[in-house]
Amino acid sequence: MVRYRGIETPQWAKVWWLLLFVGTWSGCRAAPDKRGPIEVLATTEPVMLDPRYCTRALDLKLSRLEHAGLVGLDATTLEPEPLAAEALEQLDARHMRVTIKPGIRFHGGQPLSSEDVCATLQALADPALRSPYRSISRAFIACRIVGARVLELELGEPRATWMTDLEVPILRRDQARSSPQAEGGLDGLGPFTAHVRSPGVIEYLPANTGVLAQPKHPVVVRTVRDENARAMRLVAGRAEVAVNAISATLLEDLGERADLAVVSRPGANVTYLLVQNDRTPFTSPQVRRALSLAIDRVALVKYLLAGRGRSARWLIPPGHWAAPDDLPELPYAPSQARSVLSGFGPVTLLTSTDRSRVLMARAVSQMLGDAGLPTRVVPLDLGAMLARLDAGNFSLAILQIPELTEPNILKWFFDPAGIAGGPSAGKNRAHYRNQSAAVLLERASRESGRELRARDYRQLARIMLMDMPVVPLFHEDQVAVVRGRGRSFVPSADGRWSALANLQ
Repeated sequence: MVRYRGIETPQWAKVWWLLLFVGTWSGCRAAPDKRGPIEVLATTEPVMLDPRYCTRALDLKLSRLEHAGLVGLDATTLEPEPLAAEALEQLDARHMRVTIKPGIRFHGGQPLSSEDVCATLQALADPALRSPYRSISRAFIACRIVGARVLELELGEPRATWMTDLEVPILRRDQARSSPQAEGGLDGLGPFTAHVRSPGVIEYLPANTGVLAQPKHPVVVRTVRDENARAMRLVAGRAEVAVNAISATLLEDLGERADLAVVSRPGANVTYLLVQNDRTPFTSPQVRRALSLAIDRVALVKYLLAGRGRSARWLIPPGHWAAPDDLPELPYAPSQARSVLSGFGPVTLLTSTDRSRVLMARAVSQMLGDAGLPTRVVPLDLGAMLARLDAGNFSLAILQIPELTEPNILKWFFDPAGIAGGPSAGKNRAHYRNQSAAVLLERASRESGRELRARDYRQLARIMLMDMPVVPLFHEDQVAVVRGRGRSFVPSADGRWSALANLQ
């Protein structure tokens, strides 16, 4: 039995080799390539495939297979670059001209025009639509049609993120204000179109919209909740791509097989301990800093991620232009933590039901308990957990910001307006209320110069590390297990699946 500081490795890890032996012995070999769809494994079912409403990580990944915006993100640098747009020109601090690529058509055949762009932005900005992207779209106070492929945008005030904001998918003008379509079905500009959807399975067919080259293969996304079952589908040759779907416990074993490969890259994400700042004893910054002192990040990355990640010094990953380059490692000092935390508790720690997340939560819970704070792990279905977090009904939770590409996302999570605001005001679940931090978040969202913005984020980092409204833990690598036609797949830094369109 393998233990980490008293935590037993789950039984499912011990039986892996038995399952592998039985499956192989019983003829569970790679099936011949019949040039059918490439199967991609997902760990959960999507909830919302309407690009106007999806915010969860899997929902975003799937929606971007079907939909595209004027702007895309480079898979490595995550810098914004023209996608459906041929050119983007900033006329002055508040005015931009956009030229659409010629020959672009929606999946249904209708040409993309300036009217579609304006209709989409105006619909998303409408409070009646209640889109979480309203805060982005309402920044554009005017959209003027200059020609069939040319339009001009006007901002209400200077906005540093205007180009990244245009990554929002564009819909046909007659569908932009339609009722929410959780199952998908809206006409899109992405490289695939959904052909069949049934419980646990979505089949995508290659599309030729002119935005990107037409993919060579159809794709099936299959939800397999059990990790052993996901591993066995890969071993059996039934699946060809699994992104962030196999835990570190099994990755090494799978990577030793000649028919499988493990590819990875540093991820633009952060996993953190969410703290309810309005709930005793966590109203005190000293107590929240003690939580940080109690957690051994190096051990979490080494033992539970098999080294495929980096300890977090703040929320923004190292190497990002907005991350301070002089922040020291967050210290691990359990004795200091114990002097503050002893006598409090017990408290609950919410996590999702994903096995790797439950194991991570148990490790963190044990560390907090060792530092004097009795902590009980409560695994919940993701939807139920998010509902409790939104209602403020929690003490601690483990969460991840999966796409930390544009640092302005921190405004969504930490602006005081997001504590009691509407769906476009943000999700300040920590109930963080530092007004100096709020000023920096607002100013960094308006300044156009990157160096000025970086200065503000450096200052923000120091304020937040003193307040510790949430406890940064680590940045996970983006890891994919691939085989067969999926071997050319490389995950993007934000974890999206755009590389599925480029498989040979």
